[in-house]
Amino acid sequence: MGFAKSDITRDAYMPTGCLAQKGYDWWRHSFTGTNTRTGEEKAFFVEFFLCHPAGAGKEPILGQLPEHRRANIRPSYLMVRAGAWGEDAAQLHRFFAWKDVKMKKDAPFFLTAGDCYVSETQTMGQAAVSPEEAARHPEYMRRHGEMEWELQIEKQVPFNAGYGAGRLFRAIHAVEMYWYAEGMKTKYSGRVRWNGEEYEVLPNQSYGYADKYWGSGFLSPWVWLSSNHMKSRLTGRVLENSVFDIGGGRSGIFGVPLKRKLLGAFYYEGQEYEFNFSKFWTFPRTKFDCRETEEEVVWRVRQENRKAIMHVEIHCRKKDMLLIQYEAPDGSGRHRRLWKGGTGTGRVRLYKKEGVYRMMVDDIIVRSAGCEYGETDGE
Repeated sequence: MGFAKSDITRDAYMPTGCLAQKGYDWWRHSFTGTNTRTGEEKAFFVEFFLCHPAGAGKEPILGQLPEHRRANIRPSYLMVRAGAWGEDAAQLHRFFAWKDVKMKKDAPFFLTAGDCYVSETQTMGQAAVSPEEAARHPEYMRRHGEMEWELQIEKQVPFNAGYGAGRLFRAIHAVEMYWYAEGMKTKYSGRVRWNGEEYEVLPNQSYGYADKYWGSGFLSPWVWLSSNHMKSRLTGRVLENSVFDIGGGRSGIFGVPLKRKLLGAFYYEGQEYEFNFSKFWTFPRTKFDCRETEEEVVWRVRQENRKAIMHVEIHCRKKDMLLIQYEAPDGSGRHRRLWKGGTGTGRVRLYKKEGVYRMMVDDIIVRSAGCEYGETDGE
C-alpha cells in the first residue's frame, strides 16, 4: 500500500478510554493568503487543540497558572490558536470550557465552540488579544493582535504512514504521540482579516497543509518539515502536483522511549517515494541535523530506502518564526524552545537507485515551507 491513501477515521475524535484522562487531540491548518491592497503574501495558521476532556470544568482550566501548578490541577480546555508568520508574527489564543464545545466525534468530524468551527471541508472563527490582556495573562502563552478567517478546505494528497496510527495501535493507546496528515497537500480558499488588513486565500496559491496529532505526550526532539510550493532547478517548471512531508523525533511505545526517528514522504508529480522506519522491508535509513544559528533555524535531513534517496535542507529566519508552547495533559509545558515557522526556504534533491547507480529525479527549490524544531528541557 502506498502512503497517499485517505483515511478520515484518523481525523476523528481520539481521546477515549484512558486518553480521556491524560490525552489531547489536535487539528492543524496552515496556508498562504494574498493582501488585497498590496499583493503581499503572508503565511497563516489555525489550530484546534483539545486537552484532557475528562476534566470537563465549567471554565477552561489552565495548567500553567501558579496556583494550579502548586495544587497539581491538570489543564482541561479547547484552545483555538490562530496567527501568522513573518515580520509581524504572532499567535492568538482563545480558550473554551468543555461545556461550550459541540462536536461530531466520528468521521467525518466537526467541532464548534462560540464562533469557531472546523471540519474536513471548512473552518472559520476569530481571535483578538489586546496588548494589555497578553501582558496580564502570560499563562495563555500568546501575543496580541486580531485575526478573523473563513475558509473552504480541499485536502488533496494524504500522508498515511501505515499501521503505527492504525486501529489496533489506537485502540490500545500504544504510542505516546500519533501523527496523521489527511491533507499534506491542501487547497484553501476564502478570506483572512489580519490586524486590519484583508487577505484573499486562493486555491492554487494557498500552498496549504492539514494534519493532526493526538496522544498523551510530545516528541523530543520535535521535527517537522513540509512544502508544496516548489520549482524544479533542472527544468524551471513549477511542480503543481508535488509535496513532501517529514516528521518525528523521539516518541515512546508503551512508555518505552524510541530512538530518534523520522517519517518522510515525497509525492513527486504523482509518484510516491516513502521513507518510513516502520516499513523495515524497504530498508529505510535517516540522518538529520537541526540547529539554531544567531539569525535562523536550519534543518538537514537525508532519507534513503531500497529504491530512492532524498536530501532536504530548509532555512527559516527566526524573526519570521514563533516560539510555541503546548501544554501536555499532565500540566507540564515541556518545550521551552519549540520554533515554528511557515516561511522556510531551501532545496530538495531526489534520486532513484538503479543498481549501484544513483539517477537524479529532480533538484528542487522550496518556498513556503512549514517547519518546526524543539527539544524538551534537559535534552
